[in-house]
Amino acid sequence: MTLRVGVIGGGQLARMMVPASVELGIDIRVLAEGPGMSAAIAATAEGDYHDVDTVLAFAQDVDVVTFDHEHVPQDVLRALVEAGVAVRPGPAPLAVAQDKITMRTRLTELGLPVPDWASVHDPAELRAFIADHGGRAVVKTPRGGYDGKGVRVVSDPAEVEDWFTAVAESASEQALLAEELVTFTRELAQSVARRPSGEIVAWPLVETVQRDGVCAEVIAPAPDSAGRIADLAESIAVRVAEEFGVTGVLAVELFQTDDERILINELAMRPHNTGHWSIDGATTSQFEQHLRAVLDLPLGATGMNAPIAVMVNVLGGPADGDLAARYPAALAAFPEAKYHFYGKAPRPGRKIGHVTVTGEDVDDVVYRARSAASHFDD
Repeated sequence: MTLRVGVIGGGQLARMMVPASVELGIDIRVLAEGPGMSAAIAATAEGDYHDVDTVLAFAQDVDVVTFDHEHVPQDVLRALVEAGVAVRPGPAPLAVAQDKITMRTRLTELGLPVPDWASVHDPAELRAFIADHGGRAVVKTPRGGYDGKGVRVVSDPAEVEDWFTAVAESASEQALLAEELVTFTRELAQSVARRPSGEIVAWPLVETVQRDGVCAEVIAPAPDSAGRIADLAESIAVRVAEEFGVTGVLAVELFQTDDERILINELAMRPHNTGHWSIDGATTSQFEQHLRAVLDLPLGATGMNAPIAVMVNVLGGPADGDLAARYPAALAAFPEAKYHFYGKAPRPGRKIGHVTVTGEDVDDVVYRARSAASHFDD
């Protein structure tokens, strides 16, 4: 009897679940937002994930519904649950991922380490927060931001005047999130997977490199992290997964501060860009693991296939849009590299693919991964 997984969202994360589903013999079905999406190769339906009837029709003959993103509205998620559909992760954990103020509130209640923060309802409250935090602050929109969108570093409330106007006109949002501008030495990410019966596994902690708010590189394992730092990061991610009842892959993005603290930056309750290295660098990729987890199957081993794995995102791509013309030179120059492209048209700043290289020396592997990816830049 074939297991059937329905994925809401047709982006590259759904696309990368397809090879894993084929290998496991799982029937994967994708509800894509429209034609031309990354996961169009597996899309069995197109439609608006905001529409209850569309989503219920899509889910009627699958064993479990999971997600390519966290943006499905709560009323749609509740309708699925009421219809008897297994939704993983469920409405409660996704509510935390969908709203950054809710996320910060819950993490603070659990005593987990986060930057100092406040919900600010007007310019006066933000001005007071800025004054109390050295004259600068990070301001975020509670919903919808990703890859640097919905995030601004400000020294004056006037720099987010348009956001306060939007809040005043919104029926669902009442405040912006203000956070201290953390002085950090590097950014880290810890991925874990949890199945409904409670089993949890963790991949090695990784170091991430951001450019213009977008993840550009990932190094696994994070250099100089063995011991206290890795143990602390894993314990934080496991606690989040257990306390919030996450099922599937959870990625916790972290700051390592200059005084050796580890602070939670963001949560993603799905496969995540910081875990793409696992496709080629780990025994079980995050995409196979996610499918195992949401189906409540025993989870796979998370050890590494080589001492070092480095993933470099291809951001933007060639100006002429002709990726295929770049293949011969790249594949010939770095035959050991693994190339992954998402079926997305090149556009400045857009994630259109990634390259992963494994090896034994971190400097050498970083160099080769960067060089292989550079074949697709102008």
